[in-house]
Amino acid sequence: MTTGDAPSTDYTPVFDWGTPPRRRLSLFTFVAASAALHALCFYLFQIVYPLTVALLPPPARVSLITADSEAGRLLLRWVEAEDPALSSLTQRPPGAESSLPPAPAHVPSYARHQPALKQLPSAQPDLRIPRAHPPGPVSRPRPAPPLPTAPVSSRLLFAPTPESLGPAQVPELKFAASRNDPPEAAQFRIGIDARGTVRHCFLQTSSGDSALDEQARRLLLLCRFPQIENRNSRMDEALLWITAAFQWGNDLTLPAPKPESPTP
Repeated sequence: MTTGDAPSTDYTPVFDWGTPPRRRLSLFTFVAASAALHALCFYLFQIVYPLTVALLPPPARVSLITADSEAGRLLLRWVEAEDPALSSLTQRPPGAESSLPPAPAHVPSYARHQPALKQLPSAQPDLRIPRAHPPGPVSRPRPAPPLPTAPVSSRLLFAPTPESLGPAQVPELKFAASRNDPPEAAQFRIGIDARGTVRHCFLQTSSGDSALDEQARRLLLLCRFPQIENRNSRMDEALLWITAAFQWGNDLTLPAPKPESPTP
């Protein structure tokens, strides 16, 4: 092929792009053959071979329950007996004139039956020797009532007590315990100045009740010794140390008992 040659127009296409053939005739042929075949089958099964047995629909029937027969009367009685409306109504018995219930007369059971009385046994004296200790209930000894306790007041003692101190001015001894146990004797170490005033107070032996110890310490701080005779310079500078002891009585105020919790 040269540059001056014209392009060739002779070539064969890969796909056939021509007009498809008409198929209307073949479609019409199939439809006509199918209709003829259906007509032939209808002729064979409906005309040539007709149905020999024809099933007719059952006739309509109405059943009436009457009292003409024994079975009907039994069924009507059963329906009447099982009627729920009648079971919830109070009907009078046939022949009753009033709707009030009858009042039957009370007839006690002992009116018709007379019980047989028993004969009393003959009295026969017991000639046996009586026992010295006949059997009987055991007497339960009662505890003796507690003896009334005499009131014992609480006391405050000072030791050693020099003659120069004289009688002490002590407030009224009123104490309230925080528990019901009896307290022990309590001892304090107190320091007294030249004017007879308690300046220091230290606990030496506890009573076992901290609230009672605190009340006793406050009472000792209020005590006074006005008749101190030794008023020299040495006494003015130093403190006189003595021991104060409390002996508790039964005049203490005890706490109220706690209410018992209800048992479940």
